[in-house]
Amino acid sequence: MSFSNVLSAVLQGMDVRLVSVEADLSNGLPMFHMVGYLSAEVKEAGERVRTAIRNSGLEIPAKKTVINLSPADIRKRGASFDLPIALAILASLGLVGRARLEKTLVIGELGLDGRVCRCTGILPIVAAAKKEGCRACIVPFENAKEAAIIGQIQVIGVKCLAEVYRYLNGEISFEDAGYVEDMTDKESGDSLDFRDIYGQEAAKRAAEIAVAGRHNLLLMGPPGSGKSLLSKRIPSILPTLTMEESIEITKVYSVAGLLKKEHPLITERPFREVHHTVSKAALIGGGSLPKPGEISLASGGVLFLDELAEFQKSVLEALRQPLETREIQLVRSQGNFRFPADVMLVAAMNPCPCGYYPDLEKCCCTPYQIRQYLYKVSQPFLSRMDICMEVPGLKYEELQRKPQGESSADIRKRIMQARKIQRKRFAGAKFAFNAGITAAEMEEYCELDSEGKRMMSQVFDRMELTARTYHKILKVARTIADLAGEDRIRTEHLTEAVGYRMMDKKYWGRV
Repeated sequence: MSFSNVLSAVLQGMDVRLVSVEADLSNGLPMFHMVGYLSAEVKEAGERVRTAIRNSGLEIPAKKTVINLSPADIRKRGASFDLPIALAILASLGLVGRARLEKTLVIGELGLDGRVCRCTGILPIVAAAKKEGCRACIVPFENAKEAAIIGQIQVIGVKCLAEVYRYLNGEISFEDAGYVEDMTDKESGDSLDFRDIYGQEAAKRAAEIAVAGRHNLLLMGPPGSGKSLLSKRIPSILPTLTMEESIEITKVYSVAGLLKKEHPLITERPFREVHHTVSKAALIGGGSLPKPGEISLASGGVLFLDELAEFQKSVLEALRQPLETREIQLVRSQGNFRFPADVMLVAAMNPCPCGYYPDLEKCCCTPYQIRQYLYKVSQPFLSRMDICMEVPGLKYEELQRKPQGESSADIRKRIMQARKIQRKRFAGAKFAFNAGITAAEMEEYCELDSEGKRMMSQVFDRMELTARTYHKILKVARTIADLAGEDRIRTEHLTEAVGYRMMDKKYWGRV
């Protein structure tokens, strides 16, 4: 039989499409022809594959060789099709047994000497193979630990083509090759702790509420007031990852090629600090072959934007939609690419170019300069920040007192309890945190009594709230109630939540 096919896969963003690598060898003018909507690097596979087979001690007779990567309407990119193409050719020649290729997904790049090189995006591909009912995956040896994270599917890590040849012919076995059962080793974290922060009890309270409900947080204050210091300690109060969350985060880093070889599983929530010179493509993802951006790399954790007003306005505006939809959709001629963007956004900024407004004794900016600086952050972007907190400068007396605040461990315990309440409340829903409550479900989860409704009616008119900022207040109040262990939102919870919208009213005017 001169025809054979091997199962492989291609990534489109975070989505995996299975690809059938078909090979047909027949008599005729010797040639090597590849079809199936291929990129340049896939077309170059012909030379790599033939040379790798020869240098592995195998011979290919001079025949007409046609390789098809099906389905033909999906763009095939990358060098990861080298190994399945080589195996399809060998199977067509009858040089390898076909039994072990049944329900087996193959992926790997070949060197000219026949070695199998590491690839990116292995984790989501193996997860898709398991979902489609495959019994095994043949992957590069350097990707074996990463692939084994999924579990309940045989992972065969191979170093060279000759090794795969011997395995398929039953000469050697890889029953447990590359399989890693326990991937929960924690990386050593840093020693940053909320206890080290002088004063700023109100700002620390705002950060606790933000993390408990996964609300976006904006901190504003003069230089040296501790905005960045506090923001960089937020990871110390983030809840620990579940195994499911860890795998989802690791998939993004796998596609981006950022996993560590020895410890591929991400066991800590990401905290991505982005410099204000970042481009739009680097922040939200993009390129001719779209890759995840910083917002996707921070998914499941925190995206920190320091010096918010220094970012290009177009870059900040590009964040508005993903902050609502919790995902990035990039449309290209070769297809749609989807990446997660389920982040908690933390931002810090000064109130003016010199940083000291509204202290007119220190501020040297003109009203025009202040207005131009503040309005680099647009009202639509500002309305997506759930909590806006002013961080005042510290006094000398506060710096002389040894920090007496709570430790990050104590704060995290309360947050974990609030998160537990939310998981129980939203069991079966599409979201798991108060920040994700939709407008249609507001009445169900954020019900107010008559006194609360009367209060919010007055607040809505006096502060000239929009529907979005009104709902933000209710969601923050819901989180405050959860931290207090209350089933219903009370007036004191609403009062505190309204207080977190006063800063934008003070500096930007109408919300």
